Amino acid sequence: MSLTPPLPPLKPQEQRKSLGDQIYETVREQIVSMKLEPGGMIYENELAEALNVSRTPVREAIRLLVSEQLLDVLPQRGTRIALISERKVNEARFIREQLELGAFRLAAARWREEPNGAALQAANAALEHVMQQQRAASDSGDAALFLQLDESFHRIILETAGNASLLQVVYHMRGHLNRARYLAMKQFGQTPRVIEEHQQLLDALRQGDEQLAAMLLQPHIGKLDHELPELRRLFPHYFTD
Repeated sequence: MSLTPPLPPLKPQEQRKSLGDQIYETVREQIVSMKLEPGGMIYENELAEALNVSRTPVREAIRLLVSEQLLDVLPQRGTRIALISERKVNEARFIREQLELGAFRLAAARWREEPNGAALQAANAALEHVMQQQRAASDSGDAALFLQLDESFHRIILETAGNASLLQVVYHMRGHLNRARYLAMKQFGQTPRVIEEHQQLLDALRQGDEQLAAMLLQPHIGKLDHELPELRRLFPHYFTD
């Protein structure tokens, strides 16, 4: 059995990033963007051959993905791409909301207190660039790229809040959540609305309005609550619990 679709080649190894970490990130992106579909099987030897590496770093990448519950090890059968857990989606959405509400309030307070600071000017330019790229991704219908840019938008604001420890917490809990979000973007064509909401959030941050930023963020994050039942109806083979 060969991987369908084939995995992209690894990028040149980055400083201080192990080969296992690179493989983990490559396979994780393929899982989150649904290029590797829930319920499909993957095998160490196929991954190693597809990426032109030995099985040792592949085994390490699989271990990391299993710990993140994006892969399931089936004794005597192999490794399966985990079904999307509705329970994990709801848990991750709740935790994300609580973490980001605090972070967005902190970011708005920083904008109010030091609007002309060099760090905030750099963040503002980066956010504008991300939104420009999102418009292009929306126009071209590239949902996978759009979701990556959505992650970048929120990551920049978390960094602006000055709490870098939130970044890893948010990243590792969002595998199941982002697969559901990707399906929703593909199915419901919501990218123009997301861009509009990002602009409203950015305007609230620039105004230093903590209350408005929090008020706008909750429905922005929470819309999946209303979309998940329809996604389960349309793609029952992708979901569990």
